[in-house]
Amino acid sequence: MANILSYLIDERQAKRKGGLYHKTQVSLAYNSNRIEGSRLTEEQTRYIFETRTIGFKDEAAIPVDDIIETSNHFVAFDYLLDTIDSPLSNDLIKRFHFILKTSAADAAKKWFNVGDWKKMPNEVGGVQTTLPQEVETEINNLNNWYDSIFEIELAHIVEYHYRFEKIHPFQDGNGRVGRLIMFRECLKNNIVPFIIDERHKQFYYRGLQEFSSVRGYLTDTCLSAQDVYSEWGNYFYPEPE
Repeated sequence: MANILSYLIDERQAKRKGGLYHKTQVSLAYNSNRIEGSRLTEEQTRYIFETRTIGFKDEAAIPVDDIIETSNHFVAFDYLLDTIDSPLSNDLIKRFHFILKTSAADAAKKWFNVGDWKKMPNEVGGVQTTLPQEVETEINNLNNWYDSIFEIELAHIVEYHYRFEKIHPFQDGNGRVGRLIMFRECLKNNIVPFIIDERHKQFYYRGLQEFSSVRGYLTDTCLSAQDVYSEWGNYFYPEPE
């Protein structure tokens, strides 16, 4: 499937409903937030995207932050498209975080540092991450490595994601930012993008945890997700016979 980026941009500008852009917005926001513990269902996520309203009749109460962060994710994806021609930079990465966490409860905490690197040490899965005072240097090193690659391939994007999550530069929201970056960099480099399905999050987490010794776990999870997105693209934009 060629030119996915142009399809997404054209559909967004045309405000087309029920197409690839629509499906991508709903699925990416739902799955990425669900991986991080959101209680919203995919249907509720779709309802928010399509109507910009809330009103889940006879359904369990949903935390306000889940709704805010879902709505923010739609904005972050549009920002992804708007800045696709810009290089991957610290400012761009921080902006993703700012958009995703704006107006959420965390934004009211001074120590949380919305839209900027973390101020306090944190762990992920019981594993220590880069200390706050070292984040800027480590992210610069990561971006310099990435920028030095002449032709970006899927393997580079997957490795970037692993290294980014290992640094864990923000107090929270690292996974969502990291998955947006993966989707963006695939689009930017004419690689079929993908959405990690929350039902496969244990494979995804295992891939991140064991990447340094077995790269295949994370790569295979991404390739499987890529196959799914290719099927979507071929449905909406079949190749002429």
